[in-house]
Amino acid sequence: MSKIAFIFPGQGAQKAGMGKDFYEKFDTAKMVFDQASQWLDLDMKELCFEENDRLDLTEYTQAAMVTTCLAMTKVIEEHGLHPDVTAGLSLGEYCAIETAGGMSLKDAIRTVRKRGILMEQAVPAGQGSMAAVLGMKAEEIEKITDTMEGVTIANYNCPGQIVISGVREAVERAGEQLKKAGAKRVLPLNVSGPFHSRMLEEAGKELGKVLENVELSPLKIPYVTNVTAQYVENSEETKALLEKQISSSVRWQQSMENMIAQGVDTFVEIGPGKTLAGFLRKIDRSVKVFNIQTAEDMEAVLEACR
Repeated sequence: MSKIAFIFPGQGAQKAGMGKDFYEKFDTAKMVFDQASQWLDLDMKELCFEENDRLDLTEYTQAAMVTTCLAMTKVIEEHGLHPDVTAGLSLGEYCAIETAGGMSLKDAIRTVRKRGILMEQAVPAGQGSMAAVLGMKAEEIEKITDTMEGVTIANYNCPGQIVISGVREAVERAGEQLKKAGAKRVLPLNVSGPFHSRMLEEAGKELGKVLENVELSPLKIPYVTNVTAQYVENSEETKALLEKQISSSVRWQQSMENMIAQGVDTFVEIGPGKTLAGFLRKIDRSVKVFNIQTAEDMEAVLEACR
């Protein structure tokens, strides 16, 4: 029997206009955006639907992405498509947890807003950086980064695409070493901080304090955590995992491989962009991968999954 996973993108996928047609066509989506605006004291319609300078700032991006993806998910589920398991890349994990039943909509949106602010403020501008390493195996990259201070693997995205993160000078030195060792390219990323590195450990501790006031509910379905790439069946594990997630590697490839091994054969990426669908095609071309960015996309996916 077919198993369906809902997967949610992370930072970098955001774009002006995301979720607008869902807002205009469906009362449920409108309610999510309007409630988020009220909870955060931000105009989420302006932030998500119109061209502006704030959408790419971490402290705003994260709340905008989670609001958009969850507004879309509520509508998709109303139309009869439900997942057997969920996963989200970095901030997308909050969407995965909420959809799995572990966290309320209000707490997911409010917590990720605070997470974005903590991550934005964690490291002074210019001290940290990230870079994508293309065309090199993870084990070969680990051999180099494991021997260097100040740099670590931030994301295991898919075969041939790994992201490193840490102290700017260390990332640059690692990049040179990796190119000498055979990496096809090492591309600096336009990000505001060294995310998913040890430099974010303090932000993780601060997030832990925020999470103390969040009430978790029993999970209706499992989700897969970035930290270990394993299924989470008990929401009591969630707070510690989210605290650790900020500074630990995102094991996305391993997460997808685990889900496929557990019988998931259909993946639905919900939100702007097609980044996760692209990763999946490099991880395992045998699975079905769909992407929902618009209401029109949703109709096509609903038809294909019936």
